[in-house]
Amino acid sequence: MSEAQGLHVEKPGPAELRDPLIRDELKKAGVWFTLALAIALVIFLAQPLLLIVAGLVFASMLDGGARLLGRVLPIGRGWRLLIVVVASLAFLFGTFAMAGMQIAAQAETFRTVVEAQLQRGLDWLSSFGLFEGGIKVADFSQQIMGSLGRLTTAVSSALGAITSLFMIFIIGIFVAVEPRIYERGVGWMLPMRRRDQFYRTTGHMAHTLRRLMAGRLLGMAVEGVGTWLLLMAGGVPMAAILGIITGILAFLPNIGAIISGVLIVLVGFSVSFEAGLWAIGVYLVVQIVDGYLIVPYVARKTVDLAPALVLGAQLLFGALLGIMGLALADPIVAMIKAALEQKSKEDNGLAAGTAEP
Repeated sequence: MSEAQGLHVEKPGPAELRDPLIRDELKKAGVWFTLALAIALVIFLAQPLLLIVAGLVFASMLDGGARLLGRVLPIGRGWRLLIVVVASLAFLFGTFAMAGMQIAAQAETFRTVVEAQLQRGLDWLSSFGLFEGGIKVADFSQQIMGSLGRLTTAVSSALGAITSLFMIFIIGIFVAVEPRIYERGVGWMLPMRRRDQFYRTTGHMAHTLRRLMAGRLLGMAVEGVGTWLLLMAGGVPMAAILGIITGILAFLPNIGAIISGVLIVLVGFSVSFEAGLWAIGVYLVVQIVDGYLIVPYVARKTVDLAPALVLGAQLLFGALLGIMGLALADPIVAMIKAALEQKSKEDNGLAAGTAEP
């Protein structure tokens, strides 16, 4: 062997996994691949994940009701939860049983009135040259729904809606009955040093969600019942169905108020000019009470969410995840903010403890 050959040292090639450079690059590629796979799974499983989140939101309502009932009834949590579930079911079935016939009779009239009023508005806009050749309500609605993409794909049929609601109800009951089991199950997959922080974070998120949903239910009741009674007092037809729609849409801040307001005003002006003005007044009164009394109180007790942030999240979640994403945008944003606040609190406390002599 020559002297030059003896001094030559072989180095690992690209195929050698023991090369530190190759191992580092493989680790980076693995992280990015895992992240991409996680994003793909979230997109592919978006609807089941949203059903689970909706079940957690419903569980927070049941748990909040059981906690509130515990202030006046010194009985076990299981019995209090049973009372809340039975009372909720009785309220839902009772409301639809009493108002079902009236709503069924008004539903077709309501659709006809709204379509007629919308057509009058489109004809008025066409007179200014905005729509050449005129435009029909059916064509206009198809264009709107087409621009919203997947906004209605989450609930494509009545059977799908019933199935989704049933799954949400079952998940909510199971989680509300024994929430610690699922919390400990997720915590078990984390390192020991992270579990206490995880439990504190989930506790803060659950507390925030309970308060948020309590305020949301209060706002829905005030808007729905208030709209119903005030419209009925003003002689506006279909007050029952308008009140129920307003109460349901109150679950969606910003967007829900706009939709319910348009429907109320359209039905009011279908009767007379005076009834239309009364409908506008009812809408303003209800929204002022909810916006300046209920919402600020709830924001002080829970998490202060900027209206633009909530509206942006609703538009984004609605376009990407459908109507379920639109409905759950507010609770999801609130839970994310609560988690970030808790993490910031933990980090600040740790930094303060480290800085002490």
